[in-house]
Amino acid sequence: MAVKPSRGHKKGKRGKGEPEVIRVRVPRKGQILGEVEQLLGDRRMSVRCTDGHTRLCRIPGKIRRRIWIKEGNIVLVEPWEVQTKERGDILWRYTYQQAEWLERKGFLKNLEGD
Repeated sequence: MAVKPSRGHKKGKRGKGEPEVIRVRVPRKGQILGEVEQLLGDRRMSVRCTDGHTRLCRIPGKIRRRIWIKEGNIVLVEPWEVQTKERGDILWRYTYQQAEWLERKGFLKNLEGD
């Protein structure tokens, strides 16, 4: 009878001292960064964006099941063509490490205005 390998954490991978390579999706033309302020239900949320506007954003159906968003997450927003300053779509949620990188590089400097 064969013995199954355990599903625990991988040995030897922690504490190597090597910096982890982080790939970060930066905003393209027409996209902005924002911080989720409030979850409103029905896949909608209030997002404070780096351009100074607070938008009512939704998660489009094609990425709805792939990302879980909580208050305080940094997200990539694409404003709508109509009601540009009031509404938008959420395209991407950044991990904690990616958000730290964005902050270090100066992408989030307009969010700290509270």
